[in-house]
Amino acid sequence: MLSLSWGTLRERRWLFAGAVSAVALGVALVQSSLLTLVATGEPQIPPGTSGREAEQIREGYVGAATLLGMTVLLAAFLAVFIVGSTFAFTVAQRRRDLALLRLAGGSRRQLVVLLLTEALLLGLAGTVLGVLLGVPAMWAQAWLLVRLGFLPGHFTVGWSAGVLPVSAGVGLGVAVCGVLAAALRAARLRPLDAVRDSGAAARVMTAGRWLVGLSCLALAAPLVVAGQSADFLGALLVAMAVSMLGAVAFSMLSPLLVPPAGWVLGSALRRAGVLGELAEANLREGTRRSAATAAPLIVLVALTAGFAGTLDSLAAATGVEIRRLTAGDLVVESTGAQAARLRQIPGVAVASTRLSVEISIRAEHREEGRTWRHTYHSGIVAIDPDAYQRTQRLRPAAGSLDRLRGATVAIGPGLAAEPIRRKVPPVARIGDRRVRLRIVAAMPEVLENGADAFLVPRELIPDELAARSAAETIVQVAPGASVQEVAARIRAADLGTVRTVSEWADARVAAQTRGNRDIMLVLLGMSGLYAAIAVVNALVMAGAERRTEFAVARLTGLSRGQVVRAALVESCAVIAIGLLLGGLVAAAALSGLQVIAVPWTLLFWLAAGAFLVGGATTVLTAWWATRPAPVTLAAARE
Repeated sequence: MLSLSWGTLRERRWLFAGAVSAVALGVALVQSSLLTLVATGEPQIPPGTSGREAEQIREGYVGAATLLGMTVLLAAFLAVFIVGSTFAFTVAQRRRDLALLRLAGGSRRQLVVLLLTEALLLGLAGTVLGVLLGVPAMWAQAWLLVRLGFLPGHFTVGWSAGVLPVSAGVGLGVAVCGVLAAALRAARLRPLDAVRDSGAAARVMTAGRWLVGLSCLALAAPLVVAGQSADFLGALLVAMAVSMLGAVAFSMLSPLLVPPAGWVLGSALRRAGVLGELAEANLREGTRRSAATAAPLIVLVALTAGFAGTLDSLAAATGVEIRRLTAGDLVVESTGAQAARLRQIPGVAVASTRLSVEISIRAEHREEGRTWRHTYHSGIVAIDPDAYQRTQRLRPAAGSLDRLRGATVAIGPGLAAEPIRRKVPPVARIGDRRVRLRIVAAMPEVLENGADAFLVPRELIPDELAARSAAETIVQVAPGASVQEVAARIRAADLGTVRTVSEWADARVAAQTRGNRDIMLVLLGMSGLYAAIAVVNALVMAGAERRTEFAVARLTGLSRGQVVRAALVESCAVIAIGLLLGGLVAAAALSGLQVIAVPWTLLFWLAAGAFLVGGATTVLTAWWATRPAPVTLAAARE
């Protein structure tokens, strides 16, 4: 059986090369993500680092670990999905060969053993190649995390032999599991049905496809509703779940969705003449091939557009919230010393300054019976509570900012969800002083990422420290005064950078959007590349197995160029269907959000890239497949 499997692999090497590539890339992606995740477990703090810098490094490690944890899950999902669909496609492409083996005397058990042996050989080859590819992939991920600022420049990640069992389990496991269901189905088919492509062999929608597709669809629907009330991380997780479940559902049900979509595209295809009609017929009849080609594209579009749309929508909602909560006309960014002079500018009625002070606060947490203390160095702002409440519409969820006087503190929106013990006084270190603070208020949670952690009264901060602190002042212009004139006076006095509230909110949204783009690069950079390569892989596998079909078309009177153009039209139609179905999944992931920002630029480049890469792959594959004389191929065994 081993020699027969080896001979089959050598004979149909182009078909099985795609399966090996899928396994290798999946193993490399999982391995690199896992090793980088392990390296973020213990933050590397250089000696002599200040408390604020050390906290920022730790927060970067936590954020990177969270992203990499999601990346590992996403990589494992893509590996299982893409390898499974690829191996199922390889078995489906060989159904007539397998039927002839049965007719020659092979039993069902022997057929299953043959396919599993092939899967083990392919999985082993893909695992070895994936382990080697995982090393540069690991370096690339670490470089990206450092380049985008999630981790410090001294971050390093090394390869460990302990990951080999995981890599082997992923490679061999997904290969065997991916081919098992297809092997059992192939063994159950009647050989004559498989040879003639009739009866059960002609049915693409198997019981397994129905079960998986409808189950994922049923699970995704309530998550769409749950996304309406989720926070930032919750919305991201919901989008990930809806995108993955929806992608699987639409991929499994694609044999039902592709023909109607092809019928809708039929009018456009028929306008291309005879070649368009041929492409439409191939699209309608080659349902299994079209579904296998569209599946990775559906996943790619659903994940990319769904995640990017969710993050952009959250950023847009943040901008809406900032405008709604801010009661002012101008925002001035300066130092504390400059901010203290703003009230002297003619036309300024109220100037509410937030000082980002370099102090630390140690607070006690308690959750599920466990108590611990944590020292915060970032997100601590000093305010004048009276001016603050006149320029901010956000009101405390508990307590009152009117009591923010002396040695007191208010829990800011950034820590609203943290289990801080409010009856235990936090301790602030201000220079050389240690001050016990009484918690007098707790602010509600907001959408903005990196919101204030603690609010302390301005009178608690020494003048020297306040003068050199970064300041952000919301200015209310006096009635009858011109906002533009007041802004000009502030600029003329060289008191900082002046923007309107709308411009300031837009800048905050733009900064969060840039951060979201970085998150997308880490989360979907290599995973998206894997899915894109899977699309190319499916196109190559499908085209390489159509040599006889292309030869018959040429014998009917079509030239080689016409056959290639017909394949290109068909491929573009399949790509369009994949984009449409993936876009519908992304739309479902976004539908639960109150503010929706569609990433049109990303969608444009994604579609343009899909048509460009997919079209080029199809042309090259079809041109290669039509090289031999058509008479020799038409007379040969498929």
